[in-house]
Amino acid sequence: MRAGVLALQGDVEEHARAFARAAEELRISLEVVEVKRPQQLRELDAIAIPGGESTTIGALAKRTGLLDALRDAVRGGLPTLGTCAGAIFLAKEVKDSVVGETGQPILGLMDIGVVRNAFGRQRESFELDLDTDFGRLRGVFIRAPAIVKVWGGARSAAKMRHPELGEIHAAAVQSNIIATIFHPELSTTAVHRYLLSLAKGRA
Repeated sequence: MRAGVLALQGDVEEHARAFARAAEELRISLEVVEVKRPQQLRELDAIAIPGGESTTIGALAKRTGLLDALRDAVRGGLPTLGTCAGAIFLAKEVKDSVVGETGQPILGLMDIGVVRNAFGRQRESFELDLDTDFGRLRGVFIRAPAIVKVWGGARSAAKMRHPELGEIHAAAVQSNIIATIFHPELSTTAVHRYLLSLAKGRA
């Protein structure tokens, strides 16, 4: 089996390590590759879109031809995990907590609405124990967005309280797509195990 990490910007190595640990726990053979070119997508069984700067990831994906190629691959059923900036990149609706509509390049595949920078800047980072569809886990929130709306084919996979927005979704699942506003790659293998299980079922 082969898993990829979109390697345009962000915490790529952390996702690669999480994939490797998850594969060990599932006792499956896994090769992890850094994805920088559209043609690499054809060789993958799963992919993670890491946290980082969502605007930068979108701009680089567009420039390299990965935006359209990745959109087609995910639509075609490729098991996909987007964390933090990756969740923004997957969403159909994106707003910024300060500037409103962003107009940034996104995949626009998931029936979720996301607010960027919903918890403030880097110094407002925090950790929180969460009950999720992947089990109880420690969520690491770094300049986190908020999933404020879920509709259509998407469903909430974890809920939490936001001091201003009220109840929000910390994770959502839609068919072969998973989005989290936290960084599971920093604290748990549960979400990567779930993704690899999806890939195994598809093989």
